[in-house]
Amino acid sequence: MATSLVLYDTTSTWGWLGELYAMMAANLASHFGSWTAMPVISYKSGLIGQYTATIYIGSTYDEPLPTAFLDDVLSSTTPVIWIRDNIWQLTARNPNFQNNYGWLWTGFDFSSEVAAVQYKGKTLKRYSANQAGIMGTSVSAAVTVLANCVRSSDGSLFPWALRSNRLGSTGSLTYLAENPFVYTSEGDRYLAFCDLLFDALAPNTPVRHRAFVRIEDIDPTYDPIELRALADYLSGEGIPFGFQIIPLYIDPVGYWNNGVPVTIPLSKAPDVVSALKYMRSRGGEMMLHGYTHQYSNVPNPYTGVTGDECEFFRITQNADGSLNYLGPVSEDANPNWAKNRFISAGNELVKSGLTTKLKPLPQFSTFPSYAASASDYRAAQSVFGQYYGNNFVRAERTLYFSGLLAGGTIDPTRFVGQFLPYTGRDIYGTKVLADTLGGIETADPIRNFPERTPAQIIADAERTLVVRDGVAAFFTHPYDDPQLLKDTINGLKALGYAFVSPTAL
Repeated sequence: MATSLVLYDTTSTWGWLGELYAMMAANLASHFGSWTAMPVISYKSGLIGQYTATIYIGSTYDEPLPTAFLDDVLSSTTPVIWIRDNIWQLTARNPNFQNNYGWLWTGFDFSSEVAAVQYKGKTLKRYSANQAGIMGTSVSAAVTVLANCVRSSDGSLFPWALRSNRLGSTGSLTYLAENPFVYTSEGDRYLAFCDLLFDALAPNTPVRHRAFVRIEDIDPTYDPIELRALADYLSGEGIPFGFQIIPLYIDPVGYWNNGVPVTIPLSKAPDVVSALKYMRSRGGEMMLHGYTHQYSNVPNPYTGVTGDECEFFRITQNADGSLNYLGPVSEDANPNWAKNRFISAGNELVKSGLTTKLKPLPQFSTFPSYAASASDYRAAQSVFGQYYGNNFVRAERTLYFSGLLAGGTIDPTRFVGQFLPYTGRDIYGTKVLADTLGGIETADPIRNFPERTPAQIIADAERTLVVRDGVAAFFTHPYDDPQLLKDTINGLKALGYAFVSPTAL
């Protein structure tokens, strides 16, 4: 099993960002084995040699790097991945760096004309307005350019990632010219970094490309005929799938019912329960998707109604449709609040006949709106772990908060969101499935969701092929036009993806 050492910056005004980036790197490294993360200023001589590979994330300009760290990088016999900043400290430590390694840094390119990165013959997306800077390099000899930035003005290329071996050494130094964790999206150059980790941690991994589809937001009001039809189509195509259950429907102010509040538990919707059992018989894997998928009797951020809202995190909407992620809901201060919601969800599933008292909750879960607090993620592991231990799985994108690695106070206002392209065990201690492609979305004037078409999903799935053991994961809703799902599935199959169940991942 591979071991990874993740080193990160901590100084200056923005030093707290280093910990967030380190969490993202550690989550990816968990796919390959165990990891240790620490501030680079805490580095002690010889640590690099104790790990399969080392990842250093330079996020603070002129972070005071220990001499022991610089010397160990220069003499390492194991792979080192160096990201962005402070490469000048390493090269200054070795006056013959360019002769020994075949390249040298030249200076940051702060332009906004790099909207693409080429890697493995694919053109990956990059947010061009990101002007944090991409380090230029002068390449002379014995260097493998792994990926190139593409300038939109003239199509010219310059290295985004390169690798060289110090002369006479078995160790390799891989340098990324920018931070791949900043401004990530589906089909992003972040995927190149995800794949480069295989070179350092599991170079003999065979190439395979799997796909996974989830049916989202099923509550007691859904049409059982649509649910059965979806199950029949997917089963007929030989496609296993996940389907996500919300056990309690609430419209607290009657938003969709002429001002009359509505509450419907799943146990009072026998036709839906029958359809869910049918979906399971046709190859579906049941997943919990919150208890009510809404919060209290207020918009959070849209209508207050089940399926529209975030349940575990407070969100408000601006006049232009943009969202403000404010932090955990007030009830989250009670350490048992989230646990009790999971327990209530399990009780309702038992009452509906979908689970048993011995295992009232399914093995898989997704937090509504991909948002929760650190205590909520831990609560999920605690409650579901009673029945599945370390095999409890979340299928989602996740929020990670400042303070989780440092062991201090968690700051709920400082966080990052991350999707994985392959299964990992994240810093909350839970297995997390890939979630690479987002979902099929049609125009929605209420929620202001951007449209996401099969063509867009397929294009990003093609970009995801650069990850040698990556997963093309996406979701749809029962009310979406079935043809959109069919087009997406046909497109992924044409790219060579093989659909598998969540348990296979």
